[in-house]
Amino acid sequence: MEQHVPGSSTCETLPPETLASFRSLIINPYTPESTISSIFETLTRSLKLSPDSLVLHRTLKLLSDLASHRANLSNLVFDSVRSHSLSSSESSTRLAAESLDALASISESDPNLASAIDELDDQLFVSLCFGPSVSVRSWLLRNAERFRIKPYLLLTLFLGFTKDPYPYVRKIALDGLVGLSKPGVIEDRGMIDGCYCRAVELLGDMEDRVRSAAVRVLCSMGRDMSMEVRVEAFDALGKINMVSEDILLQTLSKRVLGTTKEKRSLGQCPVEQFERLVSNVAGVLVHGLEDEFYEVRNSACHSLRTLTIISAEFAEFAGEALNLLMDVLNDDSMFVRLEALETMLHMATYGRLKVQGTHMHMFLGTLLDSNKFIRSATRKILKLVKLRNIELFRLSFDSLVENLEKHPQDEADIFSVLFHIGRNHGKFVVSTINEASEEIDRASECKLGFDSTRVAALLVLAISAPLSHEQHVCSIPPRIFSYAVTLLGRIARALTDVIDQNALLTYLSRCSISTTISATEFNIKIPNDTSNEIMRMPMELAAPLGGYQLEVHDEVMMYINLILAKVKDIWPLIQSGFTNEVLRTLRSFEDELETFTSDSPGSVGAVAFTLQYLQAIKQLAKVWEHFLPAKKFCSSGLGELDLVLGKLDMRLKELRSRFTGLSMEQELQILELVLLACTLRLCKVEIGCHFATLKKLSTSVSRVESILKLGTVEPSGFVSEVGKLLCLIRTSGSGASWNPFLFKELLKYFSLKQFVFYGRVNQKEAELVVPDNDSENPLPFVSRLPVGIPCDITLHNISNENKLWLRMSMDDESTHFVYLDLNLFGSSDEVRKFTYVAPFYKTPNAISFTLRVCIGMECLFEDVPSVKKHGGPERELTYLCPEKEVHLSMIQ
Repeated sequence: MEQHVPGSSTCETLPPETLASFRSLIINPYTPESTISSIFETLTRSLKLSPDSLVLHRTLKLLSDLASHRANLSNLVFDSVRSHSLSSSESSTRLAAESLDALASISESDPNLASAIDELDDQLFVSLCFGPSVSVRSWLLRNAERFRIKPYLLLTLFLGFTKDPYPYVRKIALDGLVGLSKPGVIEDRGMIDGCYCRAVELLGDMEDRVRSAAVRVLCSMGRDMSMEVRVEAFDALGKINMVSEDILLQTLSKRVLGTTKEKRSLGQCPVEQFERLVSNVAGVLVHGLEDEFYEVRNSACHSLRTLTIISAEFAEFAGEALNLLMDVLNDDSMFVRLEALETMLHMATYGRLKVQGTHMHMFLGTLLDSNKFIRSATRKILKLVKLRNIELFRLSFDSLVENLEKHPQDEADIFSVLFHIGRNHGKFVVSTINEASEEIDRASECKLGFDSTRVAALLVLAISAPLSHEQHVCSIPPRIFSYAVTLLGRIARALTDVIDQNALLTYLSRCSISTTISATEFNIKIPNDTSNEIMRMPMELAAPLGGYQLEVHDEVMMYINLILAKVKDIWPLIQSGFTNEVLRTLRSFEDELETFTSDSPGSVGAVAFTLQYLQAIKQLAKVWEHFLPAKKFCSSGLGELDLVLGKLDMRLKELRSRFTGLSMEQELQILELVLLACTLRLCKVEIGCHFATLKKLSTSVSRVESILKLGTVEPSGFVSEVGKLLCLIRTSGSGASWNPFLFKELLKYFSLKQFVFYGRVNQKEAELVVPDNDSENPLPFVSRLPVGIPCDITLHNISNENKLWLRMSMDDESTHFVYLDLNLFGSSDEVRKFTYVAPFYKTPNAISFTLRVCIGMECLFEDVPSVKKHGGPERELTYLCPEKEVHLSMIQ
C-alpha cells in the first residue's frame, strides 16, 4: 500500500516534524519507490522555494541521506543540489557551503559520481572562501581535498590564508600546505620553497595552534626529495620558540604516540585528520639524524640543540633527545659528531643533560677519538656533568687517564678538566685519593715516579678537593699536596684561567700543612655558575662548525668573536622568555671580557665595544619580556618598560657614536637594533612620544638606505618590512600615521645576527681631572660672581669634527654647558692633552657647593634636537667619561 507523504502538496516551508518523518521513510528499506520519489520531489521543491535557512539545512541533509540509501536517485539528487549550490552562493555562503558538503558526500557514496565532483567550478569554491563567514572559510579549507581543486590554485589559497587575521584559519591553511608539500603533488620547487618560507614566518605567531601547524609543515619538508630543502627545514625547526611537549616527543618517535593534550588543543579536528597531521611530525628528527647526507644530519642535530633548551620543563624530551645523540656519536662525519657534542654541551650548560650509566661507555669512548676537536669537545662537557655515583666518577677518571696516555699533547686540557671535575665531586675525590694514597707514595720513592700519567692525574684531582662546591671535610693527607709541587709548571699551564703559578705554589704549600683554606685567599677564580663554558669551545672547533674567517689574527679578537657568536645563539631564549638564563649567560660573558688587559692594537676598543653590546642585549632581553603572552610574564607596569627602553636607547646611542673603525655591515647591524627599539616603543599605545619616535625611525631608515645604496650588503627581512611600513605611513597622511598593531607585526621578522669583528676598532673617550681638588681642598669662589674650573683633559680618538661640551650641574640640578672648540687645542691626534679653565657663572649664595662635571659629545646622527639649556648643545649628548665632583668654598 502506498504511503502518504506528509506536506507533499504545495507547501514551501516544511515543518520540522514532517522532515523528521521523511528521514524515517528514507532509511527504511521497505518504503515503496513511489513514496521515495514523492519525497525527492518535495525536497527538491523545498530546496528551490523555502526561504528558511534551517529548513534548507535539514533538506540538504535529507537529500544526502536519500542519495546514500537510494543509489538509483544519486544522479538526480546530485544535479538538484549542484543547481542549488550555484543559486544559493549569491544569497548565503553558508548554504552554498552546505550544498558543496552534500555534493561531496553524495560523490563519496557513489563511485560513479567521482568524476562529477571534478566538474564543479573551482571559482565557486574560491568565492566562498573569500566570503564573510569565518566558519565557512575554515570548513572549506579543511575539506578542500574533497572537492578536487587544482593543486596550484589550492596552494595559492593556502598561502594566502596563512595571513588570515583569524588564527584558526591560519592553522588550517598551514595544515593544507602539509598535504601539498608531499612528493608528487606540486613539482614546482619555487612553490615548495614558498610553503617553507611561510611556515618559517609563522613559527613566531602569537597563537599556539598556528605555531604547531607551522612545525608540522616543516616536519613534512624534513622528508622532501631535495637535500637542500631538508637542510633548510631542519634549520627552521631550530628557530622554534614555543611548542607543546606532545609535538616535541612525537618528533623523536616514528611510532604515533598517544597525544590527548594535543587533541584538546586542536579543538574539533576530526580524529582521522588529527592522526594524519600527527603522522607528519612522527619521528622527523629521527629521520633527519639518519639521513644519508651529513649536511641534513648536521642540521637536524643543531635543531635538536635549540629544542632541548626551549623545552626546559619537559624532562622526558631531554632524556629521549640524549638517547638519540648518543647514537650520533658513532656518525661517520666528524662534523656531525662535533654538532652532537656541542648540542650536549648546551644541554649541560642549561642543566638539561642527565647522563645515565648506559650512556657513559659510548660517551667516554669519544675521548679516544683520533680527532682532537672531538676529544676537546667531550672534555668540555665533562667539566659540567654531575655524576650520580662514585662508579661513574671513577670510570670518567680512568677514561681521562687513557686519553692522556694515548694523546699526551692533550695534557693541559685534561688537567684542567680533572680540576673542574674534582671541584664538582669533592667527596668522590677524597675517597679516590685516600684509596690511591699508597700508589702515590710508592711513586714518590721512585725518581721518575710522578711522570706516570695516572699518578699525575691523581695529584691534579687531589688539589681540587679543598676548593670543592660540596660541603665536606677534606681528609686528603697533606703530603699529597707537597707531591703536587713537583708538577707545578705543568699544572700551572693547565690552570691559567683559574690561578697563576705563584699563587698556585702558595696554595700547595699551604695545603701541605692544612687543607682548610679559602679560594679568595689565593686569588683563585671560582665562578658561581658554569654558563660561560658554552663559549669556551676552542677556536679550532669553531672553524669546522661553520665559523668565520678573520683578517685579524689576534687571540683576544678571536675570543671576542667567539663570544659574539654565542650571543646570537641565545636569541631564541630571549624570544621564549628565559630572561634570567639569558642575563646570567651575558654576565658570564662580561666577566670573561673584563679579564682582558691586552694592549694589542684594536683589541681594547673591541673589548669596550663588546661590553657595550652585551649591555644593549641585556636591556633588549628585559624589554622583550613585556611583549610576551601574559602567561609568560607578569607586567610590573609601563613605568618599568619605559625605563628599560630608555636604557636600551642609551646603549645603542653609545654604540653608534663612541666607536670608530666599524664597517658598513657592522653599522647596519647596530642600526637594525635601533629600528627594533623604535618599533618596540611604537607597539605600545600607552608609551608617549610617538611622533618623536617616528621621526627617529625615519632618520634611521634613511641612514640604512644610504648604506644599502652602496650595494655591499643586503637588507634583512626586518629592515625591508620596516621600510615598507614607513612608506605606507608617509603616504597615508597624519590621520593614519601610527597604528601599534602594524608595528607589532614587524617583530616577527626580527632575528639577532652575529656581530663579527674584522679589523681595528677605536673607542672615543675622555679623561677629566680637576687638579688638587677634593672636599678638603676646595676651589675658592665669590658668591654671585663667575668662577673658573681648571680642567686637565685627555681625549682619545676624537677629531675636530666632533662637538664636545663640558656639562656642569649643581646639587639643585641647575645645569650649565660650556662648548669646547677643539680647533683651539691642537691637531686631531689619536691622543691629545690640554688644560682648559671652564667658567661657571651661577655661583650660589652659599658657604660651599659641589659641581658635577663631565664631558659630552653631540650625536651628529640625531636629527631630533633636544631643548637647549643655557645655550647648550642642539642634539643629544653621549658622555665620554664619568662625572667628576668639584668642591668649592666661599672666600671668607
